[in-house]
Amino acid sequence: MATATKTKPSKKSAKKTAVKPLDDRVLVLPDEAETQTASGIYLPEGAKEKPQTGKIVAAGPGKLDDTGKRVAMNVKVGDTVLYGKYSGTEIDIDGDEYKIMRESELLGVME
Repeated sequence: MATATKTKPSKKSAKKTAVKPLDDRVLVLPDEAETQTASGIYLPEGAKEKPQTGKIVAAGPGKLDDTGKRVAMNVKVGDTVLYGKYSGTEIDIDGDEYKIMRESELLGVME
């Protein structure tokens, strides 16, 4: 009779995926949605609004202009940014939800 044994997960599966955005794109980790109103009422899952702010976790080198020179980015890793409700593309990296978008889709930097 065969018996099943548990194996330890390999270290390769525990490795985090690294994403480096290209050109003028940024990778944003959205802030958590509010679970409670200011008056103390808890919100159900369906009533929560998607956050429109997040922290930049990776940024590309910048866009190429018509002469082939790189135009520096106005934002950097660690900045908290404000973006439009339907901006960017939602992606899943190792179980975490991120948004990848162009720098031009960002509305502002929070201070």
